[in-house]
Order: sequence, then C-alpha cells, then structure tokens
Amino acid sequence: MPTRPHVPGGHAGNPPALAENLAAAAARPSGMIATARRMAMCLLAGLSFAALAQEPPPLSHDVTGADTEYRVKQGDSLTAIGARFGLEPKLLARQNGLSANARLHPGQPLHVHPPHIVPAVLDDGLLINLPQRMLFNFSQGKLVSAYPVGLGKPSWPTPQGDFRIVNRQTNKPWLVPKSIQEEMRREGKTVLEEVPPGPDNPLGRHWLGLNLWGYGIHGTIAPASIYHFQSHGCIRLHPDDIAELFDQVRIGTQGRLIYQPVLLAVIEDGRILLEVHRDIYKKGIDPARTVRDLAAANGLSQAIDWPKVDAVIAAQDGLAEEVGHLPSNGLKGQP
Repeated sequence: MPTRPHVPGGHAGNPPALAENLAAAAARPSGMIATARRMAMCLLAGLSFAALAQEPPPLSHDVTGADTEYRVKQGDSLTAIGARFGLEPKLLARQNGLSANARLHPGQPLHVHPPHIVPAVLDDGLLINLPQRMLFNFSQGKLVSAYPVGLGKPSWPTPQGDFRIVNRQTNKPWLVPKSIQEEMRREGKTVLEEVPPGPDNPLGRHWLGLNLWGYGIHGTIAPASIYHFQSHGCIRLHPDDIAELFDQVRIGTQGRLIYQPVLLAVIEDGRILLEVHRDIYKKGIDPARTVRDLAAANGLSQAIDWPKVDAVIAAQDGLAEEVGHLPSNGLKGQP
C-alpha cells in the first residue's frame, strides 16, 4: 500500500512572509526588536490582537442540532459518527447505553442528540467558534446551516479574528509549507513538497481560501478527524458538508473566528441552557465566573439552578444542557 501523506488540515501554502519576517526579526539579539518579538509570538500562536480585549460573551437565544435516528453503516465507529454530528464519542455511547469501546454493527440504530448553542447572529457570513468546533452560516440575519469542524491542535492553534473568502477552488494541490516539512522530517515521515489532487490530498476536493495568511476552510480525507483539534490551523469539514458550504458562499463572504468556550442562552420556550467546552488553547477563561457574570448582567441569577451549572462546568461535555427556566414575567428589565 502507498504511504499516505501526513494529514495536516493546516496551511495550504508556504508560511506567510509577514510571519516569517517577524519570526526572523524576533530571533535577532537587538533591543529594537522587542515589539517584533511579541508580534511574532502572537502570530505564531494563532492569536488575533483584536481578540486580546474581547468583551464578555453575549447572551444567546438559539440552539441547533435536532435529535436524529442514525443507522450504522459498514466501517462506522462511535468516533466517526460523533465527528459527523458534532458529538464526543463517549457522549454518543452514553446516549445509547453503550460502552465507550462498543463495536457497532451495520444497520444498528443509534439515537443522536447534539444540541449546540448558536453563539451570536450575523447579518450575513460565517461564524466559527473555536472551542465549540462549530461553523454557523448566516444569510439575512437567519441561520442557514451549521457544521462541526476540525481545528488546529494546541501547538498549531487556529487564529481568531475577522476574515473573508478570497478564493474558491476544487481539487487544489497541497503545497506543503516548509514548517510542516520540518515537522515531517522530525517525526521520521516522508518529506513531501506537494501533494496533487486525489485520494491522498489532505485538503479534500473543496477549498475556500481565507485572507488570513494561507489558512482555509476545506474538506478532508480523514472524516473522523472532524470535531477534533488535529490540524495545523485550517478549518476542516466533512466532505459532504464542505461540498454543501462551497455552494453557499462566494468570494467576498465575510466571517469571524471567535473563542467562546462558555455559552449561556435563553431560548423561546423560556429554558436557560448552558454549554461548556474545554479551554483548549489555554486562555485562562474561568467558566464559573463567566456564567455568574452573564447571569447577573441579564437578570438570570434567581432563575438558574446553580448545582446544575456546577455539574455542566465539571463535565465540560460541550452540549447545551438545561440549567434553569425563566419565570412567567421573563427577563428582568425586559418588556
């Protein structure tokens, strides 16, 4: 069998000149380079300067992810099915009374319950919440679609900030960045400079290029890697999902990458939902304080079951869970 290339889901071309120049400047022993060093560290860590002074997250009002009955297909696993729906495999197992290492059988029915809070509403464009590993597509202020995504591993984090789509391409060759070639060399793998379109190309068939220094939204030849942090910074989608999204967006479509591991929502029926994810990129976010601040700012403190909040925070399962209900008179201070 041919050796498969290292699967990156990261930069699609050589690292940007700006990042390389800043990194080189940071390495020079000159006091005048202190600012460049700090800038290089931020760039190479995938940080956005605008994100360093974010306001507290807003209160949300929508949730996505309908209950689904799924029939197991040949070759399926809990990991692969969970990746398809945006659900940790251990939770999928728990929802179906299975052990975490259960072997599945073709035709076996599974109940899939993957509710996710929509972090915010855009007039138009794409919203990607990094800790949540979800992409939301909006048009005219309405949610059109939502997809689980694979993102950068902690050592190669996906950046935050605003972006726009600058190119759309099918069957794009992967020009392996020198930084990833070096990683291949360190790990004893075959060092590749370019991978042509085809079954070994880790970009898959569809590519949406961003104006963020070589990052893109693309497919994958490893669908089970979706809903994980395994890429070199790019945003991976299941092949079926990227094909659908590819038809929905155009060059110039705007987007935003946010970092919001704690989401609190009050939805139409009055339920208060909480969703908590791991602080995967170690930004020092305190979930308990975030929930307390959000609840106090929106007059929800008395309507919340705080032991349930503690349980959701402790589990960090990444699904929307009910933690309270509004009284009949609604939000404090609201008409």
